[in-house]
Formats: sequence, structure tokens, C-alpha cells
Amino acid sequence: MIRALTAALMIATPVAAQSPVAATKTPAAPGAASMQAIEPRVTAAFDAWMREAHVPGLVYGIVKDGQLVLVRGLGEQDTESKRPVTADSLFRIASMSKAFTALAILKLRDEGRVSLEAPAETYVPEMRGWRYPTTDSRRVRVADLLHHTAGFVEDNPWGDRQQPLSEAGFTAMLKAGVPFAQAPGLRMEYSNFGYATLGRIVSNVSGQRYQDYIRGAIMTPLGMTATGYDVLRGAQDVRALGYRWQDEQWVREPDMADGTFGAMGGVQTSANDYWRWVAYLLSGWPARDGADAGPVKRATLREIVEGSNFVTVQERRRADGSICRAPNAYAMGWSVVEDCNRGRIVQHSGGYPGYGSIVMLLPDAGVGVFAFANRTYAAPSQPVLQVLLMLREAGLAVDRTIPVSPDLARAYGVAQQVWRTGSLDAAPLAENVALDRDLARRRHDLAELKQKVGMCRTDAPIAPVSAMEGRFRWSCERGTVTGRVQRAPTPALSLQVLSFEAAPQ
Repeated sequence: MIRALTAALMIATPVAAQSPVAATKTPAAPGAASMQAIEPRVTAAFDAWMREAHVPGLVYGIVKDGQLVLVRGLGEQDTESKRPVTADSLFRIASMSKAFTALAILKLRDEGRVSLEAPAETYVPEMRGWRYPTTDSRRVRVADLLHHTAGFVEDNPWGDRQQPLSEAGFTAMLKAGVPFAQAPGLRMEYSNFGYATLGRIVSNVSGQRYQDYIRGAIMTPLGMTATGYDVLRGAQDVRALGYRWQDEQWVREPDMADGTFGAMGGVQTSANDYWRWVAYLLSGWPARDGADAGPVKRATLREIVEGSNFVTVQERRRADGSICRAPNAYAMGWSVVEDCNRGRIVQHSGGYPGYGSIVMLLPDAGVGVFAFANRTYAAPSQPVLQVLLMLREAGLAVDRTIPVSPDLARAYGVAQQVWRTGSLDAAPLAENVALDRDLARRRHDLAELKQKVGMCRTDAPIAPVSAMEGRFRWSCERGTVTGRVQRAPTPALSLQVLSFEAAPQ
């Protein structure tokens, strides 16, 4: 059993990110609960999971609108000294490290130093003599390494133990070549080796060790001063030591030194550092005008969700107990899941000898939740999913509304005028409208619908789908009218869709 859970709790004045970015606020839902009000339920979810999973220590954090709004350490970072986990305890986050490597590649791409479509051997000469599985196989591209579509075999058990591999050892491995599970580009298969190779690209192109480049170009500008790759250097008294659960007891996992495979899993960080990374990533949404002064451009941050179209499906349980199917695609150091309960989640877990971790982002709501644990492969995915649902249900993770653009407002005005007058004569209709259904029939349909529903309140706001499309819903004497307007892709206002329908009773 886990010993009494000790904690360092912060739910007070949120801390603003020390980075050159500004968050876009998302309003809480009307009647939303406070973060303080739901904290006991949040902590209870992690507490229960820790006991069931036999985890010595854990820290979790919630980031909202560019601030760390809740952080708590539970249990022990070291079972011998009994030091409690705090927000400053350092955990290895395993494969969550891939996100830093991926963003470093995108930064080098932005600078014109790397092409994602180029063969990886352009930047790693040792790959040029590789033997491919078929004579018609294309060369492994940089993008294939990012998306795990290079054709390499899934290598979690093996890859985790390559962490300390030296530069010379990795060079020899690259020169020897690797067997392929399939030809490049056929499907997604998770590869730690592929991300280690991306680390080599960062090193070769930047002229620095990838560890130094990522720290200097990304981590330090974000104020992540305690984050790095070499766990054997620096303060040891704040390290959360890694354990596995064996024979009904915790057994210390040996530390692995920093090495070439750290690009796939070697980052060590604290909650007080990592939240700055989460806040920075979330600052990329929504697209907007204004200063763009981060380590990479906001548009580049938003690329991390662009997948390779090899979609898998996960089964998720709805709040009512029913099962739904959630599509999932791997993007660039992140998986993107369309969850039926929580909306779009951008996530990555980490599993490592001695550690397990998870981060989940709701970019459209400006919210992220992360958790680190110090037990082998114990990623706290279940409680983080629970917490995201709690935040949604409490009104604390509301997706930003799309603003009504001036032209969409004009288009809606056309719909309101057509309804009032019953005439299409003055409406700026695109040429397809009359061809899709002639105007005489449209006038007849409109008159018939108006007679059926009676007087309507047409002052309800339009709900934007985008800057060029919106839907509306009007309450009427004898029912409800739903409608849609959509502009054609022309500079002048022209409607390719103008529809009115009676809503089902």
C-alpha cells in the first residue's frame, strides 16, 4: 500500500508564464465551478489511481489560459528518504521528450536548414548505404521520422534501454543499417529509433549536441531552467527516483545516463518547469493577429497536430456508460484524438524504466493537464482523462467561440431579409443556387414554410462554423426554423448556400 500521501498544494494566485508569449483567454461557462471547488475530486482521482497502480510518487498540474492554476505533489519521490513529491521534484518524462525533438526539427525547417520532404540521409550521411525492403521503396524522409512512418519496427522494449548509447555507438548503428518492418510510407509504427535519428539531424544541422540546441533554443527561452537531459548532473535531492513494482514491493530502477537516444525519451523536468512548455504550446491557438515572438512561430506550434493520415480507432466510454469510437492519428511528437466526451485532445504519454507520464491538451479551450509518476511504465492516462471530463463538466474548459466576421454578419443579414420579404431578388446568390434548385421553387418552399411556422424571432445570433459559414435557429409561433448561410469563395459577397428548414418536433 502507498504510505500516507503528502502533498505540496498550490491553488492560489496563478503564475504567469515567463516566456515571450501571451495566452488568449477562454471564458468560463455560465455557472462554472471554481478550480478550488473541484480540486478535491481531481486529487482523489490521482490518489485512487496511485494506490491501484502501486506508484510511490506523482505530481500533476493543470494549465489554463497561460497560467498554472493547480499543481499538487502526492506520495514520495524517494522511498528511502521519504522526501515528499513537490512541484519542484524532477521526473524523467520518457516519450513526452519527443515533442521537444519534433519542435526543434520544425524550428530548423522554419530557418530553411531542414526540409521535411528531403530524404533523411541528406542530413545523416550514414543512412545513404541502407538496404531497403523492396526495390521500389522510397527513401526515408524527415517527415517519415516525425510521423513514425519510416517503416521501422515498433521498438518500445528495446528502445528504452538504448538511452545511454554513445555518439560513436549510434554512428556505427546507423552505418550498419536497420531491418525494415515494411516499406516507408505504408503505415504508422511507433519508433524510438526514428526519433533518435531526428536527434542526430538536429545535432548535424545545428552544429551542437541536440541536447544543447533544444535547451538553448527552446527550453531556456521559456524559463525551463531546471529541465534537461543529464539526470546524473545537478541537484540530486529533488530527483524523483524511479522504481518498478516487483514481489509486492518497490525495487529501484538503475539510472540511465544521458546519450543519443535521449532525443526520444531523455528529458527530466519538474511540474514548475513543464507547465511553461504546456502554456507555450497552447498559446499557438487560436490563429490571430499580433506579436509573434516565441521560440517558434505560432503557426508552427499549430503544425504539431498535423497527422500523417494513418488513423486508428480507440474505444472510449461515454459518461452514460456507452461505448464510442475515437479516431486517433500521430502528428509531430503528438497524438491527436477526437474524443466523444472531451473533444479534440492533443496528447502524448511516456513510459520508461522507473517512470510514467502523460500530457493532454485541449487547444481549443486553452487547457492542459499533465502528470508524472515514478513507477516503470505507469502513465497516469486514466486519471488525466477523468480530470479533463471534470473540467469540461464544471465549465472550466470551454472551447473558444469563433467570432462572427463582418462578411458572415452581412450574409446573415441577407438571410433575415429574405425571410422577412419572401423575396430572393436582392440576395447576392452565387450561380450554383438557381442551378441546384430553381428560384421559383425556392420562393414556393419559403412561402410554404413561413405559413407552417408563423411569426418567427429572427434576432437570434448566428453560430459561426467559420469566417464564411454559419448556422442559425429561430423560435416561431408553431415550431422552430433552422438555417444555414455559406459564402462562395469569391472576394465579393456571394452566397452558395442559403437554406431554411423546419426543425423536427
